[in-house]
Amino acid sequence: MSSPLFVAIDTPDAERAKAIATRVRNHVGGIKLGLEFFCANGRHGVREMAELGLPIFLDLKFHDIPNTVGKAIQALRPLEPAILTVHAAGGRAMMEDAKAAAPLGTKVVAVTVLTSLDEDDLEAIGIAGDAQAQVARLTLLAREAGLDGLVCSGNEVAAAKKLWPDGFFVVPGVRLPDGHAGDQKRVMTPRKALDAGASILVVGRPITQAPDPDIAARAIEATL
Repeated sequence: MSSPLFVAIDTPDAERAKAIATRVRNHVGGIKLGLEFFCANGRHGVREMAELGLPIFLDLKFHDIPNTVGKAIQALRPLEPAILTVHAAGGRAMMEDAKAAAPLGTKVVAVTVLTSLDEDDLEAIGIAGDAQAQVARLTLLAREAGLDGLVCSGNEVAAAKKLWPDGFFVVPGVRLPDGHAGDQKRVMTPRKALDAGASILVVGRPITQAPDPDIAARAIEATL
């Protein structure tokens, strides 16, 4: 089995992105490209990264009316990403259209509650209860919409897996015990996240900002 570790290469600089991916390619299972990279480099940049031979996780977190999201994903079909993200908060019809528009081999996963949010943040945007309750609600909605899985923090993945035993679970915000959390508020170690039910782990800055990204990736992989 390939590594469950996906490296988040969140930089607008295509050369830097390629350099990092080339360094870590033997110790990760795929590359996550987000809004920073896509806005700077577009579909051409994604194609160039795909030439490295690793699965591409295109993390654009679509959240719009169903028709717009469906058409946006259709426009990405030629890229055939391994994984695409949409916001579960966009609702069931939007998620259904997203899945219908995606290439057959692409996993469409729903972002539940961003790992940068805590209960105070949720309350401020009108969501009562804790992150666990909101993730549970959105897990059931994404499952009903026919998606492949979801994105949640390691703290919620065990509960989500109980609700969706055959779901595909993407867990960002993983850090080694001595790692700096950055702007993540709900973090967990890679090994604990896998044990709790994560299908893949997404790690960004602990690898990409390390003096040697390859050694950092290997150190994380060793804990798995």
